[in-house]
Amino acid sequence: MSLSLLTWRRRVAQIYADVRAAADPRSGHAVWRSGRDELLRSHPDSPVPVEARGRFVGAQVAPYDPALRFELEVDGNIGPARLEVPTGTDGVVPFERVGVVHVPDLGDLDVWWLASYGGGVFLPFKDATAGVETYGGGRYLLDTVKGADLGGSDATLVVDFNFAYNPSCAYDAMWACPLAPPGNVLAQPIRAGELVPNL
Repeated sequence: MSLSLLTWRRRVAQIYADVRAAADPRSGHAVWRSGRDELLRSHPDSPVPVEARGRFVGAQVAPYDPALRFELEVDGNIGPARLEVPTGTDGVVPFERVGVVHVPDLGDLDVWWLASYGGGVFLPFKDATAGVETYGGGRYLLDTVKGADLGGSDATLVVDFNFAYNPSCAYDAMWACPLAPPGNVLAQPIRAGELVPNL
């Protein structure tokens, strides 16, 4: 077994640590973009198909919009819900709903916890741009077990749509990805973060 996936995880975690340490969210966004582009372009575990990496110039990303950054309390006053997501490499991946974030003027998003070894917050979403300007299955905001963590406190999460990124399956159909369930769909368009991959 290759340890290259370990280096991917380490680099993602370091990128997000650098984002959290940045002087302001906009400069953190620039750090995120350059770091993610380098991983997508050159890492052996990149979801960008090998034959496309030589011409890959970077992800298409909308300009930073400070109005789309929030620090939100996780509302735990919800009923239980469970997702069981079949994947090609990890078997069935279970998630338990642990709360909801109420995003001002946009709607509510369920917050999921990876209910297997390691745990972690998972926050996908799909909005009105899906299938046109952005990947049809939706995008990810947070996936803390894999290092994608923008910060917060014991009761809050930083939810910044400018850091929305495409799941691996947006780049290559060989990947099987957890996608946004009904409680993670927003009716309005969110023109921030990664757009449809340009391969």
